Amino acid sequence: MKNTNKYKILVTNDDGYEANGLLCLVKALKELDDVEVIVVAPANEKSACGHSLTLIRPLRFIGIEDNFFKLDDGTPSDCVYLALSTIFVDFKPDLLISGINRGSNMGEDITYSGTAAGAMEGVLHNIPSIAISQVMDFSDPQGDFSLAQETIKKLVLKIKNGSFPLPEREFLNVNIPPAIDTKENPKMLITYAGYRMYANDSHLHRNPRGEEYYWLGLHPLNFAARRGNEGISDYEAIADGNISITPIQLDMSAYKSMDRLKEWIE
Repeated sequence: MKNTNKYKILVTNDDGYEANGLLCLVKALKELDDVEVIVVAPANEKSACGHSLTLIRPLRFIGIEDNFFKLDDGTPSDCVYLALSTIFVDFKPDLLISGINRGSNMGEDITYSGTAAGAMEGVLHNIPSIAISQVMDFSDPQGDFSLAQETIKKLVLKIKNGSFPLPEREFLNVNIPPAIDTKENPKMLITYAGYRMYANDSHLHRNPRGEEYYWLGLHPLNFAARRGNEGISDYEAIADGNISITPIQLDMSAYKSMDRLKEWIE
C-alpha cells in the first residue's frame, strides 16, 4: 500500500464483511476530511470467537473493492495481524476501529468478543484502537447505527486532532444504547465493565436422521455492579440511554490477590 499524507484507519469487525454495521462505519469515516479507510474483515460471521488466530490452515485475502478486503474464513485477530504484515509493511495505520458490532459487548462478554479482539490485536502492535458495539433488538435485520456513526466520528476527530487518551495495551470499548432507549441528548459516560450474569442456555434438536445436535442460546442482558467500585458500569450507562466508553487493558493480572496468594502458597 502506498503511504500518503492522509490519516489511515484500519477497520475490521466480527460480523463479516457484508454486515450493515461495518458498512455504516465505513460510510461515516469516509465523510471525514483527510481520512483513508482500509477494511480487512472476516468473510463469514465470527461472533464470540474471542482473541483467536488461525494456525491450522492457510488464509487468503479476497479483494472486494479498492482498500476493501475479506479474509477467507479468518477471525478479526487474523484480519488485523495479516493486514499489518502485508498491507502495512512499511508503516502502521494511525488508528484501528473494530465494529460496528451488532449487539452489545459489555462486562465479561468482552472476553468472548471478536469485536473487542480486533482492538486487542491492534494495541498489541501499538496502534490506538477502538471497539464499538450497538446494543439492539436482534429482530431488526438492519439496525439503526446512526448514533454509533455520529459517536465514532466525534471520537476519531478528537484523536486525530489531539491524541489517543490511553497508554500502550489499552483500548476504548464503546457501547451505544438501543435507538428506542436513547436519550434526546445522550452523554458519553466513562464506565467500568460490569458483572455479566450468565446462564447455560442450549437447545436440543434432531436432524432428519435422528442425530442430536445443539444450538447455544442467547443470554438475556442481565448485569450487576461490581461491589466496592465507584463510578458507573457500562450496563448502567446503557440502561439509562447514554453512551458507554470503557478503557480496557490487556493485563489481566489480579494484583489485589497477589499478597493473599503468596501467603497461601507459603
